[in-house]
Amino acid sequence: MEGKSAKVPCDIAVLQEISTAVVRERDLRRLLEQVIDILDRSMGMLRGTFTLLEGDELRIEASSKQLNAEERALGRYRIGEGITGLVAKSGRAEIVRDVRKDRRFLNRTKSRGADEALSFICVPLIRQGQVIGTLSVDREMRDNPAALAKDVALLEIIANITAEAAATFREECTEREALVNENRKLRGMLADGLPKRMIGDCTEMRSVYEQIRQVASSEVTVLIRGASGTGKELVAQEIQSLSARKDKPFVVLNCAAMPEMLVESELFGHEKGAFTDARERRIGRAEAANGGTLFLDEIGDLSIAVQVKLLRFLQDRTFSRVGSNEVIRSDVRFIAATSRNLEDLMSKKLFREDLYYRLSVFPIMMPDLSARGGDIVLLAHHFLAKKSAQHGRHVTRISSPAMNMLQSYNWPGNVRELENCIERAVLTAKDDTIHSYNLPAALQTPEFAEDPFRPDEKLSLREQLAIAERRILENAVKRHNGNRAAAGRELGVSSRMMNYKLGKLGILDIGRDDD
Repeated sequence: MEGKSAKVPCDIAVLQEISTAVVRERDLRRLLEQVIDILDRSMGMLRGTFTLLEGDELRIEASSKQLNAEERALGRYRIGEGITGLVAKSGRAEIVRDVRKDRRFLNRTKSRGADEALSFICVPLIRQGQVIGTLSVDREMRDNPAALAKDVALLEIIANITAEAAATFREECTEREALVNENRKLRGMLADGLPKRMIGDCTEMRSVYEQIRQVASSEVTVLIRGASGTGKELVAQEIQSLSARKDKPFVVLNCAAMPEMLVESELFGHEKGAFTDARERRIGRAEAANGGTLFLDEIGDLSIAVQVKLLRFLQDRTFSRVGSNEVIRSDVRFIAATSRNLEDLMSKKLFREDLYYRLSVFPIMMPDLSARGGDIVLLAHHFLAKKSAQHGRHVTRISSPAMNMLQSYNWPGNVRELENCIERAVLTAKDDTIHSYNLPAALQTPEFAEDPFRPDEKLSLREQLAIAERRILENAVKRHNGNRAAAGRELGVSSRMMNYKLGKLGILDIGRDDD
């Protein structure tokens, strides 16, 4: 009648409520319990029970009655055993009109009285043609075959909906357990003296671990080579932690872009008045590391003059502070690292050959992240847990499209870039999952993109529109190779408004202003 909303049929309302629960709930047992509660509350279906197949046995996963450990242990069925096992074997629904008169009905959990007049319905959960479990309910006994058949039809639809969700949840749990076991296996390598801090199981990283193990117990100089962001300092820390000097100082000096006088002062120290602003004596890193390990990062950036003094220190472990002739001895284990091509620098007379050969007693080459294949998954989940805890966020998953983007990207900034990428995604995530649209524009590829316009009932309209706007702006900037002004013209937005919108969305760091 006009002016009055049509009443939604009960069956449709139940399916709508269950579909909403499937979309929102991220815990399998809680989801199944919600479905059982809906059937009880809305349809009068009693003692709802979900079983899931584990190996060749069906086990109760959720029930309207809170089962104790003993009852759960009893609620197991082999394929073909009882009504539940028969349904799992045949893949077809079964109806018991009177449970008191059917010997196939086992009542294994003893939740029904011997004299209760009940009908029992059990339907299979089928996914991709395979039975993965069952859904069963009790009904007050009825002699109406048509009513029972209608119940079966509704339960089969619900079973199909929940089967897909249950299988997806279990696959995610299996994948998560595999990653946990993989990390546990890597951590277990500690018993053999392998790294504590490093994540990765590819062939290249196993080779690095083996080299760390081989060199850690010695006193030889180590040169760690590899691109920026590959984890060279972590390798140095692992070598030190597995050496006899593990309880001694680990002192770091990054030589990149430091003035010659400052590098020499930082490394060897200086006397009061040695140069302007040298108001008091200061000991250097070489002296502070006495008895421990000295790690010089980006050693390829040292000037020739400092290289000469470093060579002397490497030869006899003696040096003099800037502004002093006093010879000081320091017992250190020396480890160096560089992302530069030292051979090319030597050919240009920018790096001393004698220092190169003194450093390169035991070289270790760190692989680029793009060459480490499956390690990206391990590293991404490691950084996800780390950054979620660090920022107090409950982000626990990475969607499949987002993971595909992470694995297809070439990572010029290596592990450091991946860590920064995951941190940004954790901060921008609106739910417990990192989606593809949470990743930077550089990673966006159409074949792996998630639709930002897909409705998400957890988000407000404003939040969904912000996600869509962010995606549009990032894609436009990417199409114009980072030129924000050109992207703005394409979208009909002024440069000023483009910068305002990017800033409001927290992505002003993408692209550049040049026209």
